[in-house]
Amino acid sequence: MKIAVMSCIHGNYEALNAVLSDIDDHKAEQIFCLGDLVGYGPHPNAVVEMIRSLDIPTCQGCWDEDIVEGLNACDCSYPSLLAESRGKAAHAWTDQQIHPETREYLAQLPLTIKEKNMSFVHGSPNGQHEYLLPDVNAFTALERVLSTGSNVLFCGHTHVPYVRTLDQTKMLVKVEQQGQKDAHYQFTPSVRRIVNAGSVGEPRHGRPHATYVLYDTDDQLVTIREIEYDYQKTCADIIEKGLPPIFAWRLAQGLEFAERADDPSHVCER
Repeated sequence: MKIAVMSCIHGNYEALNAVLSDIDDHKAEQIFCLGDLVGYGPHPNAVVEMIRSLDIPTCQGCWDEDIVEGLNACDCSYPSLLAESRGKAAHAWTDQQIHPETREYLAQLPLTIKEKNMSFVHGSPNGQHEYLLPDVNAFTALERVLSTGSNVLFCGHTHVPYVRTLDQTKMLVKVEQQGQKDAHYQFTPSVRRIVNAGSVGEPRHGRPHATYVLYDTDDQLVTIREIEYDYQKTCADIIEKGLPPIFAWRLAQGLEFAERADDPSHVCER
C-alpha cells in the first residue's frame, strides 16, 4: 500500500493544490496530514476546507492548537524580538480570519494517529511543540518511537524533511530495587524509523518548493517529494492580505528566519 504524508501547510492553498495533484499522479491510496494547517499563510479557511472535503486524517499542529486555545506556553523560541512580534501579528490576523466551523474543526483534531505499525504526530509523541531534529541523540530518538509502540514515526514541525533509521541501537535500563541489588537490563530493539515530511506551505530547506513523503508499506520505501508550484502567487497574497511582508520573502527563499538574532538569549514566553 502506498501512502502520502504531508505537514505544515500554513494557509498556503497554492502549495496544497500542487502537492495533492502530485499525490494523485503517484496513485497514493491514503493521505495523512501532520497538522499546522493554518498560520503564516494567507488562506487558512480554504486549506482547512480542502482537507475536510477530502476527509484526510489529520493531527493537530501547534498553530492549530494556538488558534483554538490562544497563544500558550510552548517551548519554541524566536531568533529576535522582531521575529516574535511578527509571529504574534500572524496569530492575530489568522485568529481574526478563521471561520467558526474552521476553528471547531481544528479543536477536535487528535494529537496522534495510529495505523498498523505507523504513528503520525505533528512535533513528537511528547507534544506538538517538540522538535525532533535529524541530529537529536539516538537514545531520545529511539525513545520517542518506542513510546508509540510503532515501527515508523511520521512527524513534521521542523519544516525540513528527513529519514532517520535507528538500527543496532542498544538500550540499558537500570531498575532501582529497595533493599535489593539494582537490576540492569540491556536489549537491542528492532529497526525503527523517523520520517519527517517537511513542509507543504513554508519550506525551510533552502528552496521554495513544497515537500511531502510517499511511503510504501510493503517494501518500507520512503520517497521525499519536492514539488514546484507558483509560490510567487502565495507571496503576493501574503502582502495583499496585510501579513508581515517578510513572510513572503522567507517563503521565496525557503528559509526559516529573515534575520540574525539580535538577542540570542531571548526565548518566546507564549
